[in-house]
Amino acid sequence: MNSSRRPVHVRRPAGGWELLQIAPEVFCARTPLANWYLLRDGPDLTLIDAGYPGHGELVLASVAALGHQPRDVRAVLVTHAHVDHVGGLGAVLRAVPGVPVLLDPAEVAHARREHLEQVGVPTVLRQAWRPRVAAWAVRAVRSGGTRDVRIADAQAFPSPRAGAALDVPGRPVPVPTPGHTSGHSAFLLPDLGVVLTGDALVTGHPLSAVEGPQLLRGFFHHDPAATLEALDVLAAVPADVIGPGHGAPLEFPLDRAVAAARSR
Repeated sequence: MNSSRRPVHVRRPAGGWELLQIAPEVFCARTPLANWYLLRDGPDLTLIDAGYPGHGELVLASVAALGHQPRDVRAVLVTHAHVDHVGGLGAVLRAVPGVPVLLDPAEVAHARREHLEQVGVPTVLRQAWRPRVAAWAVRAVRSGGTRDVRIADAQAFPSPRAGAALDVPGRPVPVPTPGHTSGHSAFLLPDLGVVLTGDALVTGHPLSAVEGPQLLRGFFHHDPAATLEALDVLAAVPADVIGPGHGAPLEFPLDRAVAAARSR
């Protein structure tokens, strides 16, 4: 692959976050706890995910770092409705009232908090004896991880034929990858060979001692068996730039990344 496809720093401000360009007009805002993405299409942006509640102002700062105003965000896509992926949307929705927030149809009720498929405090406490868990939990709570975050106006994106792009800036293609949550979706940018994997496949996490393709700890998954099946879906996706929900973006063939994750 051409080296120009490797992540390029757009901005590395103080405060423990960075903005990377991972492909033409595709940007990753990376923090130690979670990532979100911006797709630029001329004057317009699509935001994909939004970190924890404490990341709201950073999400807006990432938009500004690209020379845009909040009103340039024409759509928000969500891989899944866990608090570390939708928490920052409150700030976005206040800045851009009425911007559509779109998810897989199976994830809408979760985003609206008609039910919850998220690890709870009791489960985390039972895991607190394990290395790294307590330190991560403290940071997550400080970032708003225990807040009741609901997206009342969450909408299902259309259910087009498989492989069809959404009519939003950047024209990503949803890739259903249920398991981590019932309606988890990855997003493929087929012309660029980029896939944004959410939490179906990550490259790091504060609970992990290693970097590289991997799955999150089992207790994070709503359906661990389906999470493994979702890897089969990803392995068939033609992409060689991976934008995970946690960890560093990676230039690596996706099928090989899936194999590496399985080996771990």
